[in-house]
Amino acid sequence: MSMGAISRRAQVAAWIQSSAAFLVLVVVTLIGAAAFGPRFANVNNFLNIIEDSSFLALLAIGMTFVIMSEGIDLSVGSMLALAAVMAAWAGQDGSSLLAITLPLAVGLAIGLANGVLIAWGGMAPFIVTLGALLFARGLAFFVADNGNQVFLIPRDAWFVQLGQGELFGLSYPIWIAAAVFVIGWIVFNRTKFGSAVAAIGGQEDAARLMGLPIARVKLVCYVGTALLATLAGMLVAARSSSGLSSIAQGWELQAIAAVVIGGTLLTGGKGSMVGTIVGVLLLGVIQNLINQVGTLRPEWQLAVSGAFLLIVVVVQTILTRAQR
Repeated sequence: MSMGAISRRAQVAAWIQSSAAFLVLVVVTLIGAAAFGPRFANVNNFLNIIEDSSFLALLAIGMTFVIMSEGIDLSVGSMLALAAVMAAWAGQDGSSLLAITLPLAVGLAIGLANGVLIAWGGMAPFIVTLGALLFARGLAFFVADNGNQVFLIPRDAWFVQLGQGELFGLSYPIWIAAAVFVIGWIVFNRTKFGSAVAAIGGQEDAARLMGLPIARVKLVCYVGTALLATLAGMLVAARSSSGLSSIAQGWELQAIAAVVIGGTLLTGGKGSMVGTIVGVLLLGVIQNLINQVGTLRPEWQLAVSGAFLLIVVVVQTILTRAQR
């Protein structure tokens, strides 16, 4: 095979890898519109999909940086639940400021612990964040009396408006997720930090020889994803005016699936923030279609997400080899 043919094949493979998630999103949306008509294809339903996806988007944005650095964070779903419980517990007497500061302080502490153990302790991210998952979920159940206590936030507390308020017809969670995405995109694509994350994920030994602050970059990644998970939990609590210790189970897997479906390699070094959002929306559309059917159990979303993840990993492996 000539060098020109190899180059063209590599270019085609790269284009498919970067655009496949968007193409699948378009196809799935068109199929949903054809199957369910106006019941699915209407502005209100699409806005509901975007709002429901905004919480997962916050987890996935942070997860993109972590996976790009060749890491993983299994604790984000439990962190979300803990933040929601902490926010509701702190805000049950109407104290909106405490409902914000307490979850952020706890999230920062867990994120720092994860980052220090991984970056400076040299421990495996899987093990460290699995431990954080169990700790955060257990603490959430402890605060909520083993899940028997549901803390309610007064409707007149301004904290509730973070989840229920609207601006120009869009809920605040959508605006907040959009703002975090823009900031994440800029950091990812236009800063030295984003370049360092990609370099560390691509080849850590080479990054070390370049003099990059590997430990510090990894620490920031894990602190950032913990704080974004905490923010998502606070918004969930504000939206529902309550905090449940059992929420967001399996969300860490959905966040990972969204990131990988969006084109970020599990091996690190290559990814796309736009692709991550497309992956989040694709999972949101699939969940909405499952709800449209009505007779399917909610567990089908996990099954579909897992199938998508497996397919994408296989396709990514094939496309990566084709680009070499």
